Amino acid sequence: MAGKILIVDDVATNRVVLRVKLSGARYVTIQAASGAEALRLARAERPDLILLDLQLPDRNGIDICRELKSDPLTYSIPIIVVTAFATPEARIAALKAGAEDFMPKPLDELVLLARLRSLMRMRESDEELRLRESTCRELGFAEHGTQFVRPARVALIAPSRDVSAAWKRALTPCLRNSELVVMNRDEALSEATGHTAPDAFVIAADLGRPGEGLRLMSELRSRAATRHAAVCIGVNATMRETAAVALDLGASDLVPSDLTAPRAAEETALRIEVQLKRKRIADQLRDSVADGLRLAVTDPLTGLYNRRYALPHLARIAKRAGETGRPYAVMVLDLDHFKSVNDTYGHAAGDAVLVDVARRIARNMRETDLVARIGGEEFLIVMPETVLEDAHRVAERLCTTLDARPVEIAGTDQQIPVTVSIGLAMGGGETGAPDFETALVRADMALLEAKAGGRNHVTISASAA
Repeated sequence: MAGKILIVDDVATNRVVLRVKLSGARYVTIQAASGAEALRLARAERPDLILLDLQLPDRNGIDICRELKSDPLTYSIPIIVVTAFATPEARIAALKAGAEDFMPKPLDELVLLARLRSLMRMRESDEELRLRESTCRELGFAEHGTQFVRPARVALIAPSRDVSAAWKRALTPCLRNSELVVMNRDEALSEATGHTAPDAFVIAADLGRPGEGLRLMSELRSRAATRHAAVCIGVNATMRETAAVALDLGASDLVPSDLTAPRAAEETALRIEVQLKRKRIADQLRDSVADGLRLAVTDPLTGLYNRRYALPHLARIAKRAGETGRPYAVMVLDLDHFKSVNDTYGHAAGDAVLVDVARRIARNMRETDLVARIGGEEFLIVMPETVLEDAHRVAERLCTTLDARPVEIAGTDQQIPVTVSIGLAMGGGETGAPDFETALVRADMALLEAKAGGRNHVTISASAA
């Protein structure tokens, strides 16, 4: 589901125009005409994003942004400040107040919608990490103490080394606590395989060829060492389509490609610092979750979450679905005829099958999805904020993926065919189960129907169909 956006503008015509544009992209909108109304609605409605005009009748938009970012109820809501007076000073002030972006009026619809999609994805990912970390705390795991923050490494990749060196000279006075490194494309990809990969990349959109910087970003996103690095793409004001594509491909932010423009280096440094801070927090949350799970909630054989973690986390997903009105999907998977695998090939081979199946399932799911082993050969998948059609498509893909090739047992010539039966049920939303227990029971019942109906296929709970 697209999400809810709070539009804050004192001019009714501006609000209506924005509402029409956003409604066309399936966003739900609420509106405020003043700073006071914006604060009230932000706290009461908890929107997914706020479009905040700089000039309001009662208060300055910068002050409103600062207050929202200091409030525990609203600090995590992304804010885009918009104004017809887009001076370099205003951009700097908005970013320093905590705004995620600053856009001039009239708003470029192409770039705006791409930026909304990008910020929505970032917020969803951040919230999921916080959700998992809080689940670990509720299970009684200790939190990490204060950690030493090492200087960040920032790679600068421009069409030529001369331009990269000029970027470094411009940014050095603004990023004194970071190590700025000039690189080319090949060096960046080489770094992506090492243990000292950069924390952030600033990449020109065009590196020799148009769009080459975006292709490099995609390569970096596919490497484990740089998957979570911040990537800022350098564009100019005429590159609107490139900017939109960059955001849709996963760019963390957009920065000016010409750092000699007034205050461009300062703005770029602020944007880099925001992304570095976000990465540090995300890394700490990932480490906290990983360390906690290793204590008691990881299945030692497959490395997946176990039942002890899965059920409390499912409960929290259901609770959030109740607050947002967005559905979630629950799947229960069972390996077909697994007992015969153990009887025929031995328990060591059976364990190898479970490990391989777990790996294949995990590779086919999103980072925000929950994958757990909850029984001998039984797995649980929970997909937050997912409609039935998408969940069904994923379930069918899992059946096909597992059936496509047998499991090869290392050190032997054994190849063991594997299939799964899947029960699918929905929770939350207008028609899903009212609580996670009901959703889980419905998925279990659907699994029984799938096994009774011949196995190796997906059965959707009658209440979700």
